[in-house]
Amino acid sequence: MLIDTSLSPNLATAAESAKASEDAGYDAIWTAETSHDPFFPLALAAPATESITLGTSIAVAFARNPMLLANIGYDLNRLSDGRFVMGLGSQIKPHITKRFSMEWSKPAARMREMVQAMHAIWDCWQDGTKLDFRGDFYSHTLMTPFFDPGPNPAGKPRVYLAGVGPLMTQVAGEVCDGFFCHPFTTSEFLRDVTLPALQAGRDKSGRSADGFEVCLPAFVVTGETEEAMEANKLAVRKQISFYGSTPSYRPVLEHHGWGDLQGELNTLSKQGEWDTMAGLIDDDVLDAFAVVGEPSAVATGLQSRFGDTVQRLSFNSMGEADGAAIDQIRSELAG
Repeated sequence: MLIDTSLSPNLATAAESAKASEDAGYDAIWTAETSHDPFFPLALAAPATESITLGTSIAVAFARNPMLLANIGYDLNRLSDGRFVMGLGSQIKPHITKRFSMEWSKPAARMREMVQAMHAIWDCWQDGTKLDFRGDFYSHTLMTPFFDPGPNPAGKPRVYLAGVGPLMTQVAGEVCDGFFCHPFTTSEFLRDVTLPALQAGRDKSGRSADGFEVCLPAFVVTGETEEAMEANKLAVRKQISFYGSTPSYRPVLEHHGWGDLQGELNTLSKQGEWDTMAGLIDDDVLDAFAVVGEPSAVATGLQSRFGDTVQRLSFNSMGEADGAAIDQIRSELAG
């Protein structure tokens, strides 16, 4: 199992932080699109590192278009000597339409076409194939020599996709090279819903699962002291309650018979009752979504839950004060 970490969006320290993660033995560093652009830190990290995988987990696909993403991915893969992964996610309708002022419709079908369009553009640049992509959502039919960067010595970047529901998950299996599980998942949902959907996508495309990677940012609750443990429990309860308030994530709770909890969380979120929401995440829910315990127990728990289903693992919601605990867990998993 490969162990990954995240890269801070702070551009002033991105190169130094990336090199430190590589020296520490991490296998990949990922950036997320939250309050900062996810690509800029990787442009700084690429020349500062030599072997570690660099990628976005995730960039918001529908805030952009295939040509823009194709250019970014092509350049970052060249800069990193083939180490870049274009990790995409759909976000949800309110963010796409109200925050990014972009169009939203049929997200799974649109995402499939976006990835296919990027590959058509890359094939044009890499192999000289005529650009003639005509889809329901995107059309790319013009590429003159002035705008053609030509073949990339590093080739085309890999494309990973994030998802929760079976439709988007199947798209990942069909047209992508890897899949990001949402942190808001459980080992049961992963085995019963996610993996079958991924396999259905692979079957549809006629591709085997060889080389396909499933990546999971696993919720972990641990700490060097009782105070740190309790603080991390509260942080994870808050994060689980936040995700659980989103209607599109309801199927995960319903899979465990907790569908009504989603409605309660959604109502409270609209009232801004964030602390009250966290109080609804009891120990049963917490234990379903997070591995809780001392560092050695966490390593065993992660291996038991995900060792035969996940190829890449990172740790979600661990406090900065628990660096020693992270190192111990990572060491035991690697060993």
